[in-house]
Amino acid sequence: MARAVKRNYDSSGRKEQAARNRQAVLAAARALFLEHGYGATTMPAVATAAGVSVETIYKTIGSKPELLKAVLDVAIVGDDEPVPMLERGLVRRVNAEPEPHRKFAMFGAHMAEAAPRHVPIQLLTKAAARDDAAAAAVWEQMCKERLTGMTAFATRLLNDKVLRKGVTVEEARDVLWSLQSPELYEVLVLQRGWEPERYGRFITQALSAALLP
Repeated sequence: MARAVKRNYDSSGRKEQAARNRQAVLAAARALFLEHGYGATTMPAVATAAGVSVETIYKTIGSKPELLKAVLDVAIVGDDEPVPMLERGLVRRVNAEPEPHRKFAMFGAHMAEAAPRHVPIQLLTKAAARDDAAAAAVWEQMCKERLTGMTAFATRLLNDKVLRKGVTVEEARDVLWSLQSPELYEVLVLQRGWEPERYGRFITQALSAALLP
């Protein structure tokens, strides 16, 4: 009995240590990517900053492009839990909201809260994609995932019969896609100095004006 308990404890301890190592690596990678850029950030530098070995990074996360994608994913959803975006509580709440203006207000508020966290990582990935094929693949995957999410949102709006007459799923998807783009946040917040809350309200208003009766 005692041996079984010890094995369970040891297994739990190893999992907790692995989780801590992963969190440290992701935090270190994010900081170094933002400070130095993707190309200039090395795996040994990330390992040193995280207090782990390079081998640990490869075992727990993977290669440098996989590390960048993991940092992106955490930045977008806000945590490292293995729950798909479309199954997240926020998406469920937005989908469940019957009033379309309120639905878009929830979406805009989420963008105001989340964009400061994930847009800088998206922009550095886009910049790296110009010169690095692996980073370009990560950027392309991220864009495809975003398009998938906005297509699902647009389809839900159509099925809920809240879109203005004549607005197609494709048009709604493209409006959602463009208003959620990191480039819009870059222009309005980073370049023009808007507060994130104002940016979120703009998204809400623009969606309502473009898609609702």
